[in-house]
Formats: sequence, C-alpha cells, structure tokens
Amino acid sequence: MLILAIINGAARDLWYKKYTTELLAHQISTITLLLFLGTYIAFVIKKYPPQSETESLGIGLLWMVLTLGFEFGFGLYRGNTWPQLLDAYTITKGHLWVLIPIWLVLAPYLFFKLMKT
Repeated sequence: MLILAIINGAARDLWYKKYTTELLAHQISTITLLLFLGTYIAFVIKKYPPQSETESLGIGLLWMVLTLGFEFGFGLYRGNTWPQLLDAYTITKGHLWVLIPIWLVLAPYLFFKLMKT
C-alpha cells in the first residue's frame, strides 16, 4: 500500500498538480488513491480471505493504525507540527484525506462480504 501511495503522490506532483490548484490536486490524489487501495485490498482479501467479519474488521483497523502511525510519525520526523498534520483531515476545508483511513478500516470488511456471497 505504501508503494501505491508513493506512486499516486508522485503522479500528482509530477503530472497534474501544475494544471490545478493545490487543493484540487490533493482531492484528485485522494480519490485515485482510494481506487488504487480498493483494487489492492480486493486482491488481498480474495487471495487471503479472512475467516470472519470480525477478522476482516481487525485487518482494516490494523491497516489504519499502521497508516496513521507512519503518516504522523514521518510527518513529525520531517518537522511538521500537529496542527499542520491534522489540517489534512479538515473536511470542512475541502480536504478529503480523512476518507483514506476510513476506507482502510471498511474496505476489508466490504470486500469480505462481497466475496462471501
């Protein structure tokens, strides 16, 4: 998932960011990352299916905790402040990044339920 996020961010910075506003570039990047992660998560859940709904939710929760831990840990290491890091989660400002951790929690469960039927 980290590689997908890096590729997605690089595409934003090297390709379409210069043609849009900063906010729109991040919104587009968030949507494309949701799609990339969804494809990857569907593949993982199909290849290594959880044994239960609870396990699928646990997988999603673990992925979210690891993602947030990396994101905030790396952000603080780079010298960002907590307010700077939390700003990316302010949906009232048009920042959609909060959808990523939500998707990480829910997607394994949703794909587990879809593939079970």
